[in-house]
Amino acid sequence: MSVVPIVDIDDVLFVSVGDELEDQAVATLQQELAERVVATRARGVLIDISVLDVVDSYMARALHEIAAATALLSARTVVVGMRPEVAITLAELGLTLPGMLTALSVREGLAALR
Repeated sequence: MSVVPIVDIDDVLFVSVGDELEDQAVATLQQELAERVVATRARGVLIDISVLDVVDSYMARALHEIAAATALLSARTVVVGMRPEVAITLAELGLTLPGMLTALSVREGLAALR
């Protein structure tokens, strides 16, 4: 079982990353999300990163891989709650999140999936 809870909200899976994740926890989350998208026939995945002070290259790549895997399973991924300092750091490092939508809040993320 994942250290990150995955909540089913209608046809959207919601994940709130509450802490910096170790590599194994990220890998487990990726696997569980893919399995849950299929099991629940989810149309979308919302990943809330509002508590993260830093998104390093590993986490950025993991978010990209989650979005790529869920897209192959007919679901879209929206990252919500990115802090300004995180966005600035990602931009300075040249790290982007291709294939993924972003939104400022969960409400806006849900609207983007509708």
